[in-house]
Amino acid sequence: MSGGHIARIDRMLRPIHRWIWSNRDRRVRKLLAFAEVETDGGRDILRAAETTPDPLLRRLYLEHAIDELHHGVMFRRRGATLARLRHHASEGGNPLPGGHGLDDLAITDAGDEQLLAFLHVAEKAAAGRFAIYREIVGDDPETQAIFDHILHDEVFHMNYTYRQLARVSPRAWRRQIWRARVSRLWKRYLRLAGALGMAIGSLLLVLQYFAVLPLFAWLARRAERREPAGWSPARRPTAQTSPY
Repeated sequence: MSGGHIARIDRMLRPIHRWIWSNRDRRVRKLLAFAEVETDGGRDILRAAETTPDPLLRRLYLEHAIDELHHGVMFRRRGATLARLRHHASEGGNPLPGGHGLDDLAITDAGDEQLLAFLHVAEKAAAGRFAIYREIVGDDPETQAIFDHILHDEVFHMNYTYRQLARVSPRAWRRQIWRARVSRLWKRYLRLAGALGMAIGSLLLVLQYFAVLPLFAWLARRAERREPAGWSPARRPTAQTSPY
């Protein structure tokens, strides 16, 4: 299998992906963001290799982690090369969140079943996304070659996690995959809800600045016109109002 299955949502978002990668500066930031995700994911999978009691999974996790760390090096080098060519001082940030499910990876006390299910779902999504990126960056053969190389690794990761999940959890592997997909969708929803909340908050601040504040300023000027000019004599306190 040489390519990943492209999800329908990714096909729908193809114009957005094309817009992101069409700009060289955004391309640099995207590559450097991928480098961080791949490197962090490789470290997490290394921890999984240390904790699993299964010798076969230990070897496969180690090979997987080495691949992810290598991907991080490839993305970082290519991003740095493009940055030098563009005389671009790269900044952190990512035009769109995600691009690789390993940014959600967290090694806990969960068993190999949960980890394999999560890795399978994440690698399947990454393979489809990288297949789109490989097509979009046709104007950049070196970056395209990187995606082509990494895509082959992602397909291998997707396949081995599927087979091993069926081996270690023959009765519940479908349920584990379903739970991993639901968990991934929930995390995406939380990120989207957070971004939407920030956008709504910014919109409300703009509305307050341009609608509410001018109203208060007009009311203040109106009240000011009713006040007499100059100093006003203070009234003497009476016996009823005197504190003594």
